[in-house]
Amino acid sequence: MSADLGFIHQFTPGTRPDAPPLLLLHGTGGNEDDLLPFGAALAPGAPLLSPRGKVLENGMPRFFRRLAEGVFDLKDLEVRARELATFVTDARRTYHLGKPLAVGFSNGANIASAVMLLHPDTLGGALLLRPMVPLIPDPLPDLGGVPVEIVAGRSDPIVTPEQSEALAELLRSSGARVQLDWLPGGHSLTRADLELGVRWFGLSSLSHTG
Repeated sequence: MSADLGFIHQFTPGTRPDAPPLLLLHGTGGNEDDLLPFGAALAPGAPLLSPRGKVLENGMPRFFRRLAEGVFDLKDLEVRARELATFVTDARRTYHLGKPLAVGFSNGANIASAVMLLHPDTLGGALLLRPMVPLIPDPLPDLGGVPVEIVAGRSDPIVTPEQSEALAELLRSSGARVQLDWLPGGHSLTRADLELGVRWFGLSSLSHTG
């Protein structure tokens, strides 16, 4: 376990100096260990930074509160996004990291999107697995062409296709370079998610500026 920095988290130093760090953000009920194997397989040798969400819902960690499934507490979301952005800044200083690429699943993908939209200088890009639109800021930020890969499930019982498409359009309208890919499955991660992520990571690493 690493130093707290405001979040319980895991940090794995990288062995590749050219690889941007990954910020791993788990789904509801996960923790700081959940996505470490995914991150290591996605980008071997990259530094891995994986915090645990601070909000508990029936004992399950999340990154922000919700009022019902798919209905977010927007005030809490704004506070938690700012809190996570501060954590990333502090972790970069502590661990001597470049600007991270977020890898978020479900609730973790939603907080990653919120951080990009509310604190656009925090992340160098994001792999968003089964995300929804977290909020629509006014005005929209300037994301300056950061790479974003959205992977959505055609049979997802939680996230509708319209939500996935709306998030892609929102991020594009904010200046991100967005790729939206569809898988036939539902809300669970599959080998195909990793394969798409490996392709995205290779492309985004080439344009990563740290």
